[in-house]
Amino acid sequence: MNETPATGDDPTADPAIRQEILSLRASIDNIDAALMHLLSERFKFTHRVGELKAQAGVLPADPARDREQIQRLTSIADQAGLDPQFAEKFRDFIVSEVIRHHKRIAEEYGEVRPLDTYS
Repeated sequence: MNETPATGDDPTADPAIRQEILSLRASIDNIDAALMHLLSERFKFTHRVGELKAQAGVLPADPARDREQIQRLTSIADQAGLDPQFAEKFRDFIVSEVIRHHKRIAEEYGEVRPLDTYS
């Protein structure tokens, strides 16, 4: 099978197109790096939340908070021109990782008492 290289990798491509693709890729790489740093910062905060929940004996998951976040992030995604379903899937991925961390933290603190939803 004879595949052609992506235009940015093709030395025979129009130099202006090649340069623009390379420039766009550099911007994408910068955004990817920024996202990783932002996620790292976010996980520092959620780690502390996990510690506080464990100390208080609160369950790792918070369904009310999840519902609020889904509404808020769906609205932000819509305003930003992103597919709200993508935003919800992204949030689900992040939250599942946070809950996994919170469960691990809770295990370090010992047994977590059930959440009293009536108080």
